[in-house]
Amino acid sequence: MSPEKPDKAVYGPEDLAGWDPRRDLGEPGEYPFTRGPYPTMYRGKLWTMRQYAGFGDARSTNLRFRSLLDAGQTGLSVAFDLPTQMGLDSDHPMAAGEVGKVGVAIDSIADMRVLFDQIPLGSVSTSMTINATAAILLLLYQIVAEDQGVAPDRIRGTIQNDILKEYIARGTYIYPVTPSMRIITDVFAYCNAELPNWNTISISGYHIREAGSTAAQEIAFTIADGLAYVEAAKEAGLDVDVFAPRLSFFWNAHSDLFEEAAKFRAARRMWARLMRERVGAKDPASWRMRFHTQTAGSTLTAQQPMNNVVRTAYQALAAVLGGTQSLHTNSYDEALGLPTEEAAMIALRTQQILAFESGVPDVVDPLAGSYYVEATTDRLEVEAMELLDRIDAHGGAVAAIEAGFQQREIEESAYRYARAVEAGDEVVVGVNRFVVADEPVVDVLRVDPELERRQVAALAAFKAARDHDAVDEALDAVRRAASSTDNLLYPMKVALERHATVGEVSAALEDVFGRYHP
Repeated sequence: MSPEKPDKAVYGPEDLAGWDPRRDLGEPGEYPFTRGPYPTMYRGKLWTMRQYAGFGDARSTNLRFRSLLDAGQTGLSVAFDLPTQMGLDSDHPMAAGEVGKVGVAIDSIADMRVLFDQIPLGSVSTSMTINATAAILLLLYQIVAEDQGVAPDRIRGTIQNDILKEYIARGTYIYPVTPSMRIITDVFAYCNAELPNWNTISISGYHIREAGSTAAQEIAFTIADGLAYVEAAKEAGLDVDVFAPRLSFFWNAHSDLFEEAAKFRAARRMWARLMRERVGAKDPASWRMRFHTQTAGSTLTAQQPMNNVVRTAYQALAAVLGGTQSLHTNSYDEALGLPTEEAAMIALRTQQILAFESGVPDVVDPLAGSYYVEATTDRLEVEAMELLDRIDAHGGAVAAIEAGFQQREIEESAYRYARAVEAGDEVVVGVNRFVVADEPVVDVLRVDPELERRQVAALAAFKAARDHDAVDEALDAVRRAASSTDNLLYPMKVALERHATVGEVSAALEDVFGRYHP
């Protein structure tokens, strides 16, 4: 987790021996995209300010969304509660005590309609941090957009839909690996046919870094997952130059300013080279890595939480220097609880000050040509390629995950960092140095326990009012599709339109696919 310390205090031409700017940099918007995916970058269009939000029920989160949009946020990012992520309805016994706690509870199309009430889905793009149930939430979103009369090509956004990193670092999986990969490739095919401007996956290094990886491990393990998705889609008969331009990535912006900026540049160059040379993609849009960035939640401290405003600002700066396409800045109080409205507003203002007052967006890739930054970019790519070679030796990302390779590497890195903090070799301001005795109490957002009872009651009323035979028939169609090679999303959409719930559709798939046990 801790950054690689520079080898020396001063870097110079000798550190870039053999370095060719035409080969290793190119021009912005051109292969190998080191300098950014678009020629004019932020002079043409600022990054999307996409604050991650979600808590309680759909109505509470809708009010927060509308408040953020009124304050100048330019895209939505939805956090779902754990039951929704795990395919459990709010009335499931295992959901007890977790409804609405770490995100918004979504059980059905009724909740989704409330979540986006008075939000024009034809002009706002939405990112949804959801994985095992990503296809279900995408379909609910599509139904709401259709209710609003939005044309398919104007429905824009991203589902995370990255199940491999769940097996590595996070744990919100439901099904075994093979059927999970099948759902993802079905999403690729469905969106190609039905939602042409939807980003079908956000291949995520964020959670890998949060679990304790180094910058190089974050690059390598994430790109290995990306290559696994590409190969699975090709094996399913999809044309790489049709689906690859809609792939996107999700990176962590950690604390070492220059290493993080270099990390983004290295990852973009590495993906371009692999997609062109290894995969054989022909369309330059298939080589171009576009990504969202979130500042590092694992660096936030409960001690002296206002220090987190400063940490987040520097991390956001690294993301912009590295060329991100959208950005979430964490709220200072997230080490204590869900963000208050005041803390969320400060986080948004952090991005706005960076965008409109700092001058940083005025120049494309302003760090290009720095001896230290270019040497660090090269180092990270070399280290990441060495790790990718080790994954390839296992037989690829899926086989390496099953062997526990990535998990062990991350655990060792996290352990080394924890020992360094404990010994004081890594300084965490306010935690192991510059500690204060009496800290002021910070107000924390608390979800009313009554909310869970209201959500369960509303779900019961929703289920009671529907046509049960129509729901049962639609869920049987989902099971039949799961038992065949048919695209799953078409019968799933019918089931959701007939008022099947998230939990019921997930259970229908589990009846056929089974449940993953590590």
